[in-house]
Amino acid sequence: MSDAAQRRFTESHEWFAVDGDLVTVGITPYAANELTDITYVEMKPAGTQVARGDTLGEVESVKTTSDVFAAVAGEVVEVNESVTDDPSLLNSDPYGAGWLIRLRVADLSPLEEMLDQSSYDEKHPVE
Repeated sequence: MSDAAQRRFTESHEWFAVDGDLVTVGITPYAANELTDITYVEMKPAGTQVARGDTLGEVESVKTTSDVFAAVAGEVVEVNESVTDDPSLLNSDPYGAGWLIRLRVADLSPLEEMLDQSSYDEKHPVE
């Protein structure tokens, strides 16, 4: 599920891409556009266990602060330090260099219930 067409999406504007038992998490271009200039990112550290629905961290912009949620349970194995150092990557490349966090996940089935790329884009077009 690693290519763009295989991402899954939540209504709270997170995206999830699967590579084996690793799930990369980020926010969508729609979310980045709504937040405008993102100024700060903080994610839970590697080694943290998260349950489905837990907060993975937060993204702050000049307008607001938004929580990032886990759609699957797992262990944080990597935080994208590039985004922590340069939060604007979320605005410029949310599907690429702007990913946020990687989880090691045992049960991927919750992702099957989520929106696919075309369904998400239809509901939330980026202007």
